[in-house]
Amino acid sequence: MVSNKKFMVSLATAATLAGAGYVTVQNVVPNVGIQNVQAASAINDYIANNNIQPVSIQYEEGTFSNWFGYDNGVGKPEGVVVHETATPGATARNEVTYFNREWQNMYSYVHAFVDNNEIINIHNTDYGVWGAGPTANGKYIQIELCEVNSTDAFARSISNDAYYIASKLIQYNLPFTPGTTVLSHNDVSQRYGDTNHTDPVGYFSSWGYSMDQFYELIGQYYNNLKNNGSVTNGGGNSTNPDTDTGVTDSNTINVNNANGDYVPIVAFQDDGSVKNITNRALMNKTPWYTDKTRESNGVTYRRVATNEWVSTQYVI
Repeated sequence: MVSNKKFMVSLATAATLAGAGYVTVQNVVPNVGIQNVQAASAINDYIANNNIQPVSIQYEEGTFSNWFGYDNGVGKPEGVVVHETATPGATARNEVTYFNREWQNMYSYVHAFVDNNEIINIHNTDYGVWGAGPTANGKYIQIELCEVNSTDAFARSISNDAYYIASKLIQYNLPFTPGTTVLSHNDVSQRYGDTNHTDPVGYFSSWGYSMDQFYELIGQYYNNLKNNGSVTNGGGNSTNPDTDTGVTDSNTINVNNANGDYVPIVAFQDDGSVKNITNRALMNKTPWYTDKTRESNGVTYRRVATNEWVSTQYVI
């Protein structure tokens, strides 16, 4: 949150979706997402049930002229910080206009703004910005979520936000690790102490939403983008982790096929039956983010991508 106070203590491209790596049978590179799972999210379900798709990222050059690399160098961010503007009703375009005009007065700037209709990237993410205090500014890409006034608009804005974050992680070959490669401004405040902002926690709460539920959506988009180049949801029901099937409270599973060179995966058909996927598989002894479970003929499957599922017999 920066635009409500209109200041921040600060010192200091198109997203290329990396394709999954393939070995022999086109084994998929593992995608790790760690989260603490809460109750199923009505917002995430609304996104899935209404087939909400994120919009494309618009890239335009803003006015921020303080070009500096990250702590690890130019083009080497360590993750993404999630902000919200705390300016009810202001659109992404409104915020872009304001920040481009006023950043030299309020000492604040971010890489992108998102609302229910647009994702506008205004500074090359190879370089840092002034949005979350001096420590975080040297480490993270930063995006502001605009406040909206309807459930549908909130769901669409969250979808756009998750897409931008997932695509940036992929662009920079970063894993999805909540609290490490994706942080709220609240997380940054608690970790580094350079600011005292708590966004977007309060705004999310006003919609009955949480960072954990947002992590679930980001993780789903991250896996799907890596594997299929799409954020489209597959079937299945969101569930809490099953500790008796190797799913930890982080919602990450480790898979291995003791009798083969790779772990097979299946797709669910319209009639609920499963079909083996013959040109894709998971590498042995790799971790995978998972968010849903399904049953077929007495076998439990965990989802690892859009309509791609692994039997829990391979979960270790």
